[in-house]
Amino acid sequence: MKSRPSVLVVSVNTSAKKGTVKEPHAEAVLRENYGIEGDAHAGSGPGQISLLAEESISKMSAQGIPGLKPGDFAENITTSGIELYKLPVGTVLALGDCFVEITRIGKECHQDCAIRQKTGNCIMPSEGVFAKVIRGGRLKAGDPINIKE
Repeated sequence: MKSRPSVLVVSVNTSAKKGTVKEPHAEAVLRENYGIEGDAHAGSGPGQISLLAEESISKMSAQGIPGLKPGDFAENITTSGIELYKLPVGTVLALGDCFVEITRIGKECHQDCAIRQKTGNCIMPSEGVFAKVIRGGRLKAGDPINIKE
């Protein structure tokens, strides 16, 4: 019998400035209705955090962009084993002990974005997911991801 791949947090990433590549951290604190402490995108709006699947980053690598790593597309949370962009808006995900609600799939990229300059393309407009934090806590790489029913 073939086992189902694990669905988990691969990396938690932040940056001090919007539009830049984010750096991975061992863990981060998600605050309810705010986002990740210390991240430039945190605030009270609907796009408090961004998520991107490791599988989406691999698609970009397969298009001839070598050396891509978590945070290169300015995503706060890199995941594995889940097709985030196929989940409907309103889906609640448990990320470890934290809960987030998907508020938007995709975004518009501006032309002078550091990510687009680095990679030549950006997958966030089609496969990036944005969410608001509905229950905060500590989040780290390796934490499980579950869809809340």
